[in-house]
Amino acid sequence: MSQIALPLDWPADETDADFIVSASNAAAVRHLEHVATWPVWATMLTGPRKSGRSLLARIFVLKSGGTLIDNAEEQNEERIFHAWNAAQESRHPLLIVCDRAPPEWRPRLADLRSRLSATPAIRLGEPDDQLIDRLIERLLGSRGIVTRPEFRAYVVTRIERSFIAVQRFVDLVDQAALARRAKIGIPLAKQVLAEMGVIDESRLLV
Repeated sequence: MSQIALPLDWPADETDADFIVSASNAAAVRHLEHVATWPVWATMLTGPRKSGRSLLARIFVLKSGGTLIDNAEEQNEERIFHAWNAAQESRHPLLIVCDRAPPEWRPRLADLRSRLSATPAIRLGEPDDQLIDRLIERLLGSRGIVTRPEFRAYVVTRIERSFIAVQRFVDLVDQAALARRAKIGIPLAKQVLAEMGVIDESRLLV
């Protein structure tokens, strides 16, 4: 697995090539690649919104033939409970995607709580520099915009380490380029980052 694309729509040809692996998510990817080492036939996957967790989960299910329960906190607890039991009986993996793993997530159903307590939880971290660079390149590239390494490096060293911030920056810089008929480069990045409150306007002249 080597790349990720946002927004997280699910194209028919979704594959490993859609997911970028960096230090921030490599441990989670390794866990999903070694189902035979799982203590039970289930795992919980957490991570920030827009981190690619649903995309990674769908790719895993396509490759493993397992079952996916996404947005688990919003699902019927008995359904999750029965899916967990079915995974153990069939020996087909179950991947549960949730915002928080127990004990932060505490299902009301006691039997489900006991099973989740025996279930490993893995997490996708906030993006590191490498991942932010690749995300900006990929997201703007999907809009037909080629970016230079120095443009991305400037943004990487200043932007908040969050997937939401990266997505917002990409949206805003694309909109600004169209509205101002401006070239996407460091001067435009400075303006957009200032509008986002990431850097002071006084730094626009630097």
